Amino acid sequence: MTTTRDATPPAVRDARDGRRLPRRWRKAVLVTHVVSAGAWIGIDVIVAVLVLVGWFGGDVQVRSLAYRALATFVVWPMLASGLLALVSGVVLGLGTKWGLVRYWWVAVKLALNLVLCTLILVVLEPGMGAVGTYGQELLDGAPDPAAVSTLFFPPAVSLTTLTLATVLAVFKPWGRTGWGRARRERVEGRA
Repeated sequence: MTTTRDATPPAVRDARDGRRLPRRWRKAVLVTHVVSAGAWIGIDVIVAVLVLVGWFGGDVQVRSLAYRALATFVVWPMLASGLLALVSGVVLGLGTKWGLVRYWWVAVKLALNLVLCTLILVVLEPGMGAVGTYGQELLDGAPDPAAVSTLFFPPAVSLTTLTLATVLAVFKPWGRTGWGRARRERVEGRA
């Protein structure tokens, strides 16, 4: 079996299909994107484990430690990994044929990332003080369960959303957006 090479110079091929990033840079940014998204998922798993230990851990000291760890260590690493996934995703979108809004799966992933990062700042972070206080109050014997009654939702929502984003990245459903179809028609009209 023989393969034929495209005689078109790489710069022309790259411009034609919308790629702007050199291959090595694209791969480096893609690795950054995948690793940061994986870290985000890992941090969410840790959050879920800490919430479950806080709820069902038998020893009061262990439960208290789980809540205090949530309050102290979760928000900023989660936000940092989310923002790194966002920035690397934007760079990939701008520097590859996929674009930011040419394909539905990319646009939806972008929107999901923006929503999750916003929720971290607007919903999760402001409540962490109360979670830490609850952890301390567990040791003192006078906790207010309202402070942790909704802690199930952040890891459940985030893990579900990040799993959906991963599925979108693998299967790339739904085709082109209106902008993507218009761009394709312009490019093909010139070719």
